[in-house]
Amino acid sequence: MKVVVQRVKEAEVKVDGKTVGAIGGGLLLLIGFAEEDTREMIAPLVQKIVSMRIFDDENGKMNLSLIDVQGDALLVSQFTLVGDTIKGNRPSFIRAKKPAVALEFFHASMEEMRKLCKGNVSAGIFGAHMEVSLTNDGPVTFVVEFPRP
Repeated sequence: MKVVVQRVKEAEVKVDGKTVGAIGGGLLLLIGFAEEDTREMIAPLVQKIVSMRIFDDENGKMNLSLIDVQGDALLVSQFTLVGDTIKGNRPSFIRAKKPAVALEFFHASMEEMRKLCKGNVSAGIFGAHMEVSLTNDGPVTFVVEFPRP
């Protein structure tokens, strides 16, 4: 699994011009599932993300987690994250989890996030053409992979 974690002041996902998911301050998570990923990886990955100390404390130091700040989370599935760009000019998506299974993984990730996150948890629509807008806070952006390459 690969997740782009962006600390945001706000984020929104639109499909066909209509907002389907939106949050205030918190994390925008772009998440991609690879063929070798297992369901057992989801809980520890989500736990890692909500526990990352990437929000500022009263001294302006990144010392607080999403849980600490009671921030929101917006999950967006993005199979292109697991695309292989090593050879040629056209990315290969052979390592991406098949859509039906990736959908199950996405829903499981949402469930796990809802268990742990104290703020609003929202999502895009799996498989839809989405327009994602955000105000990156910092900017603070991390790529989290599990297992690590």
